[in-house]
Amino acid sequence: MRFVTSTLRNAAAAIAATPAFFPAAASAQNGIPQPWQLNLQPAATEIATFIHWFHDWVNVLIFIISLFVLGLLIYVAWRFNERRNPVPAKTTHHALLEVAWTIIPVLILVVVAIPSFRLLKLQLEIPQADITVKVTGKQWYWSYEYPQEGGAFGFDSLMLDEKQRAEAIGSKRIAEAEAPRLLAVDNEAVVPVGKIVRVQVTGADVIHKFTVPAFGVKIDAIPGRLNETWFKAEREGIYYGQCSFICGQNHAYMPIAFRVVSAERYAAWVAESKQKFANAADAAGKVADATR
Repeated sequence: MRFVTSTLRNAAAAIAATPAFFPAAASAQNGIPQPWQLNLQPAATEIATFIHWFHDWVNVLIFIISLFVLGLLIYVAWRFNERRNPVPAKTTHHALLEVAWTIIPVLILVVVAIPSFRLLKLQLEIPQADITVKVTGKQWYWSYEYPQEGGAFGFDSLMLDEKQRAEAIGSKRIAEAEAPRLLAVDNEAVVPVGKIVRVQVTGADVIHKFTVPAFGVKIDAIPGRLNETWFKAEREGIYYGQCSFICGQNHAYMPIAFRVVSAERYAAWVAESKQKFANAADAAGKVADATR
């Protein structure tokens, strides 16, 4: 079993590395969907790597079963057609066949279930986190809070429209390759590479779904309920996701952006953000007080 698993994993990795069929695997921008992309986005976490392997392995198993059933149908059509069997057999039961077609599917499901349960365990058992990020889904944007940074701060992250995106690219605030249409945002969530990030997800109005494919993260954001997941990004870069639950008129316009940076850059970003977003919160509070 270990030999088969290793062989399938190596074969899947070899296929995924072929740029002609899987352009996303050859792209430097791993966290962004690619034109004509056929494969899943390249994994940036242990969980996503496991998901990709499980996906490929189950597809191989499905392919083998489909070939077997197709071959069986062709054999039955040839062996038991009217010309070869002018007098139909009257057999109604066959003990060996009935046992076989009961036991074999059960064994197949057990074989599929074992890595499936391992994947669920990996996703649901959250290890000791280095950083906690609280994410709130709203109509139609995301809010991020960093409660563990000794002076918590938070900010809203909204999609850049075409004009804002062009201005951001023109002012060199963001590279064009890292600002895909309908995915670039004004404030990215930032996390350090190689650190365990616990993500607490909730909703402020309706049900949203927080999804970042490269991280293998997909979890409901439900009002009044706090769901948890985690990831540990293995390389730096920017990784995009979207709300994947139809939540209203602008459901398609609430992207997610995580920038993974070095520990030094993360510390500098935290220090800057405490000042930046604290000032923004103070200004908002003063405006609110003035309108009362």
